[in-house]
Amino acid sequence: MAAHHDPLTMEAAKPPRDAPAHTPPPEPVWLQRMSLVVLVMFCFLIGSLLVVMPWWPYYWDHNAWLIAHPVLESILNKGWVRGLVSGIGLLDVWIGVSELLHYRDFRG
Repeated sequence: MAAHHDPLTMEAAKPPRDAPAHTPPPEPVWLQRMSLVVLVMFCFLIGSLLVVMPWWPYYWDHNAWLIAHPVLESILNKGWVRGLVSGIGLLDVWIGVSELLHYRDFRG
């Protein structure tokens, strides 16, 4: 026996078009703040390493892995490559500062 579908009952079962979609509640404030601290510390650490490492001869010039790859060593020892790596590090530090200054709690 085939089921009879009444168009009126099918329309009543649908949610209204202007009803807001169900959004999950935001994370607790302590978790939001802890994730901000971790992100900012990560950005500062990686950024400062990228700024300093290209100009530190012990790690950049006397690197055993680079000495084993002379073509890559000749490219990485150019001043513009070192400046590019340092610039990426400064950008990373700037991202951390920006996240820190523009942080807002999301409360439900």
